[in-house]
Amino acid sequence: QVQLVESGGGLVQPGGSLRLSCAASGIIFSIWNTGWYRQAPGKQRELVAVMSHSDSTNYARSVKGRFTISRDGAKKTVYLQMNSLKPEDTALYYCYAQRLQSPIDYWGQGTQVTVSS
Repeated sequence: QVQLVESGGGLVQPGGSLRLSCAASGIIFSIWNTGWYRQAPGKQRELVAVMSHSDSTNYARSVKGRFTISRDGAKKTVYLQMNSLKPEDTALYYCYAQRLQSPIDYWGQGTQVTVSS
């Protein structure tokens, strides 16, 4: 059974940093794509960063150079290091996973990130 559990969100001042973690059970990174999406109030959910089964990465233009996605196979955890945070990064951040050649995707419950002074 696939389960994704996010943690690490919180309140941070502009310019600060946070690291989000997603504990992923029931998946094997070598055949799953994983990533992070976010949804701000009144807006659609948007891609933040994804890492493919082959470790290639893709970032939203708005976070490129500030955010870094990584994962630890031994710990079965996906990370999102967020630096130079801006108020517009405020959103509920969701972990995502999808097995290769499967139409089914999985989501965590989300972790709130608030960037404010």
